[in-house]
Amino acid sequence: MADRAEGSITIGASAQAIMEVIAEFESYPEWSDVRATRVVERGPDGRATAVEFEVTAPVIGDTRYVLAYEYDGDGGVSWTTTSIEGKIRDIQGEYVLEELDEDETRVTYRLGVELAIAVPGFLKRQGEKQIVKTALDGLKRRVESR
Repeated sequence: MADRAEGSITIGASAQAIMEVIAEFESYPEWSDVRATRVVERGPDGRATAVEFEVTAPVIGDTRYVLAYEYDGDGGVSWTTTSIEGKIRDIQGEYVLEELDEDETRVTYRLGVELAIAVPGFLKRQGEKQIVKTALDGLKRRVESR
């Protein structure tokens, strides 16, 4: 697996409120760099356990992939690739939520992407940092605007 990029942000909401937004995959195109999503499978609690994503990005172009999700209650969620069409070989990541108090939660986002094409290391690291920043900033805006 590739090196992992990581970032953290404090969001003015409870872990439960943040997990509600994270688990609402159908709305990702409204606040993240995802073109389309489709929930493929749900667990007994109603949360998605497999989600198909469509993205378009520099270097990788159009890519479609399915991620499998495992939840840690309202403490976070992790994901791993089950299928990919495009220039990515593997995706793994997680959101970890640490409630600081009832109205503030520290969110850490970790992401590892293994590309199926050669990309200079500095470009890859820059892209990973941008993905992490965009994900955290988008999540914060979405949660705090509710």
